[in-house]
Amino acid sequence: FEANILSLCVHRQVRERLKKDVEQMKNLDPEFRPGLVVLQVGDRDDSNLYISMKLKAAAEIGINATHLRLPKTATENEVLRSITEVNENSAVHGLIVQLPLDSIHKIDTEKVTNAVAPEKDVDGLTSINAGKLSRGDLGDCFIPCTPNGCMELIRQTGVSVAGKRAVVIGRSKIVGAPMHDLLLWNHATVTTCHSRTADLAAEVSTTDILVVGIGKAEMVKGDWVKKGAVIIDCGINHIADDTRPSGKRVVGDVHFPSAKEQAGFITPVPGGVGPMTVAMLMQNTVLSAKRFLESHQPGKWSITYNKLNLLKPVPSDIEISRSCVPKPMDRLAREVGLMLDELELYGKTKAKVQLSVINRLQAQPDGKYVVVTGITPTPLGEGKSTTTIGLVQALGAHMKLNVFACVRQPSQGPTFGIKGGAAGGGYSQVIPMEEFNLHLTGDIHAITAANNLVAAAIDARMFHEATQTDKALYNRLVPVSGGQRTFAPIQINRLKRLGIEKTDPITLTEEEITRFARLDMDPDSVTWNRVLDTNDRFLRKITIGQSPTEKGHSREAQFSITVASEIMAVLALTSSLEDMRQRLAKMVVATSRSGQPITTEDLGVSGALTVLMRDAIKPNLMQTLEGTPVFVHAGPFANIAHGNSSILADKIALKLVGPEGFVVTEAGFGADIGMEKFFNIKCRYSGLRPHVVVLVATVRALKMHGGGPTAYRLRVNMDNLELLEKGCSNMRKQVENARHFGVPVVVAVNAFKTDTESELDLICSLAKAAGAFDAVRCSHWAEGGAGAVALGRAVQRASEAPSNFKFLYDVELPIADKIRIIAQKIYGADDIELLPDAKHKVELYTKQGFGNLPICMAKTHLSLSHEADKKGVPTGFVLPIRDIRASVGAGFLYPLVGTMPTIPGLPTRPCFHDIDLDPETEQVNGLF
Repeated sequence: FEANILSLCVHRQVRERLKKDVEQMKNLDPEFRPGLVVLQVGDRDDSNLYISMKLKAAAEIGINATHLRLPKTATENEVLRSITEVNENSAVHGLIVQLPLDSIHKIDTEKVTNAVAPEKDVDGLTSINAGKLSRGDLGDCFIPCTPNGCMELIRQTGVSVAGKRAVVIGRSKIVGAPMHDLLLWNHATVTTCHSRTADLAAEVSTTDILVVGIGKAEMVKGDWVKKGAVIIDCGINHIADDTRPSGKRVVGDVHFPSAKEQAGFITPVPGGVGPMTVAMLMQNTVLSAKRFLESHQPGKWSITYNKLNLLKPVPSDIEISRSCVPKPMDRLAREVGLMLDELELYGKTKAKVQLSVINRLQAQPDGKYVVVTGITPTPLGEGKSTTTIGLVQALGAHMKLNVFACVRQPSQGPTFGIKGGAAGGGYSQVIPMEEFNLHLTGDIHAITAANNLVAAAIDARMFHEATQTDKALYNRLVPVSGGQRTFAPIQINRLKRLGIEKTDPITLTEEEITRFARLDMDPDSVTWNRVLDTNDRFLRKITIGQSPTEKGHSREAQFSITVASEIMAVLALTSSLEDMRQRLAKMVVATSRSGQPITTEDLGVSGALTVLMRDAIKPNLMQTLEGTPVFVHAGPFANIAHGNSSILADKIALKLVGPEGFVVTEAGFGADIGMEKFFNIKCRYSGLRPHVVVLVATVRALKMHGGGPTAYRLRVNMDNLELLEKGCSNMRKQVENARHFGVPVVVAVNAFKTDTESELDLICSLAKAAGAFDAVRCSHWAEGGAGAVALGRAVQRASEAPSNFKFLYDVELPIADKIRIIAQKIYGADDIELLPDAKHKVELYTKQGFGNLPICMAKTHLSLSHEADKKGVPTGFVLPIRDIRASVGAGFLYPLVGTMPTIPGLPTRPCFHDIDLDPETEQVNGLF
């Protein structure tokens, strides 16, 4: 009788199976690979050998394995910090700490082992995994690799463990103790023996299954073993052997020659348990990767919602905001499928999201895309932001669909001016509203800093060129450092644009030096304004350079509000960090006296701008009152710029919600302004195609369009259906405008408590007659998401309806033709009139190569025409184009229609009169 030898073929079978598992995962996601990190402290030869075996096995299977080696000088804190970094890396699914820790410092091995995240503890050595194993939770833990390998070897014998008597010799945390638990929960009757067990031979002699891991060479003799028993030898010992070149050989804890005569099955040493331990490590890593994929399926959310406590009358916005406790940001991020390493927390209620999430989810299908716009508004607005938030609360908290809102960050100008904040209102808000409406994460401040750095660079360069010779200017631009002159990379870029293929500063000719050093900007052509995120009418026209130190180089200039900066538009329209760098470099700030456009790259400042904007490019994550996620990112003005939140936020959100989910974004002002730019500019650059337009209308605004005063107020329940029906002409025109783009339109009637049933019914009826897919009344301001469920259902139905999205114009058309198409089709103008400055700019921009950019009309938002007091649907007018300016980096030309201040002024009684801080509670009061 001689035992069957449990050999290498078993672990090879396991590896082949794991290879297939990894291939299946890659078929589901071609970019995905299981990740394993082996952390080693020191440089022990035996550890290096074991690690090389693990790395080789991982490579064979298709696991992306990394060896993280720390020096012998590593402290406990350094080791723990490295473990934390790996724990937070979503590309790593398994982490092994190679023991022993070979450091000159004292390190608590137990503390280090337990620092590994249990879900990445593929060694199965943390107390959490050990505790689960001891309780029998085998499906919810990682089993230590050596015991797991032993069980796999036992299974390969075909011997049933259930009901058998098993003896485990050894009680270590790595082998003996978990082996006992594993056998026990596989229904064996288990005895653990150790060095102090009396009559060990007697215990062994009656056992059916024997697992030995006591660390004593050939301690278990063949005559101890029961005939036909299964023997698993986990020992690794070295004994003297003069026949070997090394003078020693490896043996196990069992005397193999005698035991194999008795046993039914036996593992050899080496070549038995060792390879199976490595195979089980790989199996645990693959299992961890599978669990990761299952728990992070795109669109598979496990989200909780907040229940609103609705009060009547509805309290102030800030009171409602404070009445709801926001979910911690890391929890919300996990709920919607974001990894913790993709999150940068800014306190407890806001966070930035890394752009790497786009790469991780690039193979996933997008959700449904909805844009919220409105009729031509009153100065107070008609509740687009409130409707946007109410709709997402309805779709999420009440209809249980994955949904993201993507909204603009508000400027502090309106917040402290007349309009107030932009977080929504009533029971449909982004919270905390004071965080949302004030500094948020500092993006607008970053834009202010970047914009004003450009402004300072322009005037400084004109000053230095005016006061220095060519040679002096060149010597200062390319100074001697370390005994030689060297061009900066950004200067080499300028040389290439000038057609000068040289990299050595001393080789330039005098003519080349002049061309390189002198931008020769025409001061009258400077289009770049300084900015401030405050309403200040006295900065609309200023004189700069009046100090004696500027030697008489003064000029007229002006400020804009920060959200009107081209850098804000760049942020909103960029698709990546590299794209932003290129857009920032292409921004044209002036024209040279020879007619050439001067860019920020020519000024040498574009790289610095990218540095200032490196955090601002990451979308900000917040939440609604009912716990649905919101991206708050970018905030370009809608009457001056294109008035939409960022493409990046939309793209990330569309991936996160999954194909059955919804992303709802808002376009500024009325459909003739923000929506038109959303389609013709934002969608053109993003490549995204919207499924539904939601057009917000109110009774008060439509009555104004019917001839009522701007601040029209009627007594409660006092109908004026004639006035209302007349004003619905504006709604009809805006529905028509939306349908120009081939997208279904749902009209959302934002109901106020003063509205009557007959008024609301009339609007819905006329909207459908105008071609809207549906029209529904909403009460989300007073009822939260519950008040917008009908709107949510209408949007869901509309998203499934046929659509034929198309742009309004071809960008290759002449500039004037593109402006004319917008004026005639969207505004209802008879024609356009290009005034002298505008005619000059058409010629200039066409000559400079900017004629194929889309158009971003800068006109009043209070009328379809250029005259703010013309309500309803004005006809018979010619649209005057006073001037045209270029935002080349952002990627559009913006014609100026009439007089358009780029920085608002403060009213007689600004909102800041009511805003204050409670010094005891540190709460902000007075925001709305």
